[in-house]
Amino acid sequence: MIKILIIDDHPLVGDGITTMLREESHLQITGICKNGKEALDFLSGNQPDIILLDINLPDIDGLELCATIRKTNKVSKIIGLTSTNEAGIITQLLAKGGNGYLLKNMERNELITAIDEVLNGKIFLSKAANQKILEQFNSVNQALENSPVLTRREKEILQLLHQGLNGPQIAEKLFLSPYTIETHRKNLMQKFNVNTTQLLLKNATEMKLI
Repeated sequence: MIKILIIDDHPLVGDGITTMLREESHLQITGICKNGKEALDFLSGNQPDIILLDINLPDIDGLELCATIRKTNKVSKIIGLTSTNEAGIITQLLAKGGNGYLLKNMERNELITAIDEVLNGKIFLSKAANQKILEQFNSVNQALENSPVLTRREKEILQLLHQGLNGPQIAEKLFLSPYTIETHRKNLMQKFNVNTTQLLLKNATEMKLI
């Protein structure tokens, strides 16, 4: 028998999942908790096989609750439940010890598949969540492809500009002439297709070059 704990403050969610799984004789809902405190109290004396965890709880952030549960419970599989399909939340949940991610508009078959896969040691993401992660990956790849190629000296000067140093200060620090520093700065602005140092630093930060 696979024991399941539902942590969600909306009664309809708990009722809906219970109804979905009613005909699955090998799956048993052993608890429904409405907030983080109730969940931690329940988990202090129980170790379910599956925890269906709402990311948005009234008393504690679901992501933090996931991390808290993981500190003392390495066995239960945690599947995040949410109405929000954001790549950042998905990756944070997995980083904090989550094993899967489902949207609350899931179908019965998707829920059962998710339970089976995480119990078999796999990470399960809903189709929509998979798409979000793929979009994020493509976005990062595109940004990397569009990043200008910088010389070692240009990277050094860019970092010093980021630290707040001006041209003469950088020249003194690197034992170069102010003219040389200004030439490098102009080359950097040309590579980033900007016309101010402020925009140069903004774009370099967004591209994670500094």
